[in-house]
Amino acid sequence: MNACIRAVVRTAVYHGIEVYGIMRGYSGMIKGEFVKLDSASVANTVQRGGTILKSARSQKFMTKEGRQQAFDQLVNHGIEGLVAIGGNGTFTGATIFEREFGIPTVGAPGTIDNDLFGTDYTIGYDTAVNTALEAIDKIRDTADSHDRCFFIEVMGRDSGYIAIPCAIGGGAEIVMVPETQMSEEAVIETLRNSWRRSKTSFIVVVAEGEKEGNVTHVAARVKEAIPELDARVTIIGHVQRGGAPTASDRLLASQIGIAAVEGLMNGMRNVMAGIIDRKLVYTPFEDTIYKKKMLSQSFMRMVEILSV
Repeated sequence: MNACIRAVVRTAVYHGIEVYGIMRGYSGMIKGEFVKLDSASVANTVQRGGTILKSARSQKFMTKEGRQQAFDQLVNHGIEGLVAIGGNGTFTGATIFEREFGIPTVGAPGTIDNDLFGTDYTIGYDTAVNTALEAIDKIRDTADSHDRCFFIEVMGRDSGYIAIPCAIGGGAEIVMVPETQMSEEAVIETLRNSWRRSKTSFIVVVAEGEKEGNVTHVAARVKEAIPELDARVTIIGHVQRGGAPTASDRLLASQIGIAAVEGLMNGMRNVMAGIIDRKLVYTPFEDTIYKKKMLSQSFMRMVEILSV
C-alpha cells in the first residue's frame, strides 16, 4: 500500500493539489487524525511493506453519527475528495458516505486475495503469492528428503487466487480452493493412487476458506484413510501479508495511485481504479461489491495437467 500512497501524494503535488493522509482509515477520519503530506513525506517508502498510514476497522463509521463526525472533520480540513485503499468493506462505507454527504471517493484495490471484480490484480497479491511460493519451495525440499506429504494452508478466505498459482509454481499434486469444492474423498483417492505408483512425497495446497474444513482437519482425514502416509501440516499464515513488495506490486500500486487522483480531478466518484488486460479501467463500487470475480478455469486445467 505504501507504493500507492506515495503515488497518490506525488500525483497530487504534481497537479498542485494539497493532500492529507488519514491515519487508521475511517477510524482516524472520525477522530481527526490527519497528516499533511508532501513529496518528502513519502520518500523511501516504495519498498516498504504494510502502510505508513496504518489500518483499522471502524464500527463507529457504520453508524450515521460516526459518519457525521467524519464529514465534519473533512470539512474542517478542507478536504473535498478521498482516495480509499481497500476492498468491499472500504468501498461499501465510501458509497454510503458519498450518498449522505457528497464526498467523492475513488478506490484503489488493496487485498492480497485478488478477489475484487474490476481489476486483474489487486495491490499486494503478487507479493503474497511470491512469499507463499518461497515457503512452499523450502517445504518441498523436506517433503522430498523425508518422503512426506505436506498439507500447506495459504490465505484465501473466499478465493483460490493465491492457492492456484502457488500450486502450479510449487509443483503441488493437489490444490483445494473454495471455488471447486474438491471433496476429501477425491483427495484421498488421488494420494492413494499416487502412493501405489511408488510416489512418496506430495504437496497439497489448501486455501484457508476451503469448504471441506481447515487444513488440519483435511490432513487428519487423509492420515486416517492412508495410515502409511507421513502427513504433516504447515500454515503459512500472516507472513503472506508483509515484506517488501515485488516489482509488479510496486508498478501496479503506482499506476493505480496516479489513476485515483486523476480520476477525482476528472469528476469521478464511487469508482475503483483497476487494470484489466493491461489497460486502466474505472469500475463502479456497486460492481466491485456485488459482482463475483471468477477463478480462471485455464489455471484449474493447468493444475490438472501438471499434477499427473
